[in-house]
Amino acid sequence: MNIVKEAVPSPEGQRQLESLRRAVDQALERKRRLGQYAVIWRNGKPAREGADAPDQASRQR
Repeated sequence: MNIVKEAVPSPEGQRQLESLRRAVDQALERKRRLGQYAVIWRNGKPAREGADAPDQASRQR
């Protein structure tokens, strides 16, 4: 059995991806304006980003 994976999403898939990207951009911008930190995925690990983000040392017990 051969599985063919398309490199480009369908037009409907492209619209869905763009909608999700806009929603994430809006949420991150709102957090930035409110002075809240965000947890994002960076280098295969979750990372906290923002001025008020707790540092790693305060997270460990």
